[in-house]
Amino acid sequence: NAWEDMLEEPTLSPAKPAANPFRSESSKRKVLDRLGTGVFAFFTYFILACVIGILGKITYDGAPVIFQSEAPFINTEFFSKSPMTLHEFYNEDGEMVRLDKDDFDQYKKDNPDAVIRDEHTFSYAGGGVLGPLVGTAMLVVLCMVAALFIGISAAIYLNEYASKGRVVTTIRLAIMNLAGVPSIVFGLFGFAFFCFSPIFPVFTGSPDWERAIYAIPLWPSEGYLSFQGWGKSVLAGAATLAVMVLPVIIAACEESLKAVPKGFREASLALGATKWQCIRTAVLPYATPGILTASVLGVTRVAGETAPIMFTAAVASKGKLPWQDTEGSGLYWMSNLLTQMVEALPYHIYTVSGKLPANEALDDMRYGSVFVFLLLVVGFAMISVVLRSRFRNKLKW
Repeated sequence: NAWEDMLEEPTLSPAKPAANPFRSESSKRKVLDRLGTGVFAFFTYFILACVIGILGKITYDGAPVIFQSEAPFINTEFFSKSPMTLHEFYNEDGEMVRLDKDDFDQYKKDNPDAVIRDEHTFSYAGGGVLGPLVGTAMLVVLCMVAALFIGISAAIYLNEYASKGRVVTTIRLAIMNLAGVPSIVFGLFGFAFFCFSPIFPVFTGSPDWERAIYAIPLWPSEGYLSFQGWGKSVLAGAATLAVMVLPVIIAACEESLKAVPKGFREASLALGATKWQCIRTAVLPYATPGILTASVLGVTRVAGETAPIMFTAAVASKGKLPWQDTEGSGLYWMSNLLTQMVEALPYHIYTVSGKLPANEALDDMRYGSVFVFLLLVVGFAMISVVLRSRFRNKLKW
């Protein structure tokens, strides 16, 4: 019996599961962890709520101005007319009539005996935003042409050609400092430098001898290449905006170039390509998505600036589109076009919202202009996303 008891298998009691050494046993730590997560989530959703609130408010006030319940469902006059004076009056039947200046003049011409009672006029409350949209488009196009050419060239040099040293470090520091300069400082700089510096020439038939340092006669035409500065004009405003947006474009383009693997460069150079051929064929195509994103983001920033163009290019009311008030032909026509002051959407919003007395007659113009500007910004952002995704799908490594 003793031997049988020794040969029997011992019964093993079930083992307890091993405790997780990384699991916190302190309830205080769990509470603090949940509290921290809640704080982070609160601020994240708070930002989202602010964005939704702002966009919702602008859409709620501005969409009824642009969209209509009847065909053609869009207020086309808001996009086909420039800002003008709004006339409010009561007719002989006691009904209130609201007409833009052009329609009011035509109404009086067609009805010379019409009774007009209690007439009131409101500046910039009538018409639409055609002039400001055209002026903004001209400023943005000229600005981005100059800024992209200079910015991409500078980024290529700093990332691909320049050797590390004090000079390059100083240049990068200057670019970073330039990005932090307030926009109104850029406006004052552009006003002093681009508007009145006589080193910038224009083609003109009659130079302004008070401003021009000298003028070169052009043959066979009866014109001059006059070095008299650009004055307050589209060129001065676009150049000021280009200087302002350069740090953003240079930094973004340089980061895009750095993201391209070095192996692409080494393989291209190993096959006998020159430095420029390597950059053009093996680097720039793969950096294109980032460069496009930088350019579109630069457009959105430039389109919304008010202070720089207020000093250099913008006018509250012009009455005519830029090409309708241009004289000469050829180079003189182009020079006259680009040296005019223009209306701009940001400055127009500033005028109707801040410089004029608040009244209900201005509400449609104010809310409609802000809503149109919001659509422009959202449109540029969507273009940036679409272009970036399409290029990234085509170019993979």
